[in-house]
Amino acid sequence: MITRIVKLQFKAEKVADFLLIFNDTKLMVSNFEGCLGMQLLQDVKDSSIFFTYSQWESEDALLNYRQSDLFKSLWKSIKLLFEIPAEAWSTTIYFNGFESKEK
Repeated sequence: MITRIVKLQFKAEKVADFLLIFNDTKLMVSNFEGCLGMQLLQDVKDSSIFFTYSQWESEDALLNYRQSDLFKSLWKSIKLLFEIPAEAWSTTIYFNGFESKEK
């Protein structure tokens, strides 16, 4: 499993446009074959900065998504809204304190 983290910084006046696109496509992305789940996070100090946090079965699953018509169409739309180019990291989990919490 890999975790993909993508930092997106939008022009302030384009944040609402991004959120419309995201809300229209979030289920298609999170239900894409090989995607185990996805979150959208927003920076608490700069509302124009977002992070997508998604988990994928494998690097091949992520690559299949990135080569899909869905990704190509989505990326073409949102990259026009960027203040600066996106940054992305593919990671593996070194420690997960979320799953080990017991009450």
